[in-house]
Amino acid sequence: MADHQRIHPVPEPEQEPPVQKPTVPLVPRGSFSSEKGDPEKQQEPVPLRRRTIPYYPPLKPPKRRCCSCKKCLCCTCCLLFLMIIIIGALAAAFYFVFQPKIPNYSVDSMRISQFSFNNDMTLLFATFNVGITARNPNKKIGIYYESGSHLSVWYTGVKLCEGSLPRFYQGHQNTTVLSLDLSGQTQNVTELMQALQVDRQRGSIPLNLRAKVPVKLKVGKLKLMKWNFLVKCRLDVDSLSANNAIRIRNSDCKFGFRL
Repeated sequence: MADHQRIHPVPEPEQEPPVQKPTVPLVPRGSFSSEKGDPEKQQEPVPLRRRTIPYYPPLKPPKRRCCSCKKCLCCTCCLLFLMIIIIGALAAAFYFVFQPKIPNYSVDSMRISQFSFNNDMTLLFATFNVGITARNPNKKIGIYYESGSHLSVWYTGVKLCEGSLPRFYQGHQNTTVLSLDLSGQTQNVTELMQALQVDRQRGSIPLNLRAKVPVKLKVGKLKLMKWNFLVKCRLDVDSLSANNAIRIRNSDCKFGFRL
């Protein structure tokens, strides 16, 4: 038994890793070029190409002057429109509260104290006394007749005489009768005499009375700015003889006003 041999485990030899064979390119270098080029060269960085961008000069900004003018014009129109609305509202309120009415004027009488020519018939002297009735129909508006008024009587475009109204105040719904003296002299009356002879034969002599009267309106306790009353009356009288009763056949007066 002693002769029996002992068996010891022998370690297995370590296996060496397989040796990798070098990869041989399938296509020999230099034989032909593929669509993507040499794979070895693909790993190298490809230089970037600089693209040339065309230069366009910057556009000039549009002028703002036109826009500013339009804005200014728009603002002006809006302000005017607003002012018109405000004035209209005030005028409507004034009308409904005070109910203004136009004054009435009429020529009721006329007397001629002088209507004569000089010796050589080159000058005409005329003195008229005219009775005028002024009516104020307003219930809440008074009228101040100021100084600086002017009245005149005309025949065929020639002024015969002139005068003025006195200063006075005309109250609410008041009627005032005025007796006014007008006088004047006229040169170069040859054509006037010829026209007067024709109208005397016809029996109707047309006269025009014009009046410009500065007034101030009293609304309640407030005295407003100065206005000018304009009155034009067309008269038809039967004669222009001095110291005779002159009959007014027709009288038509028109009224206007302005600042």
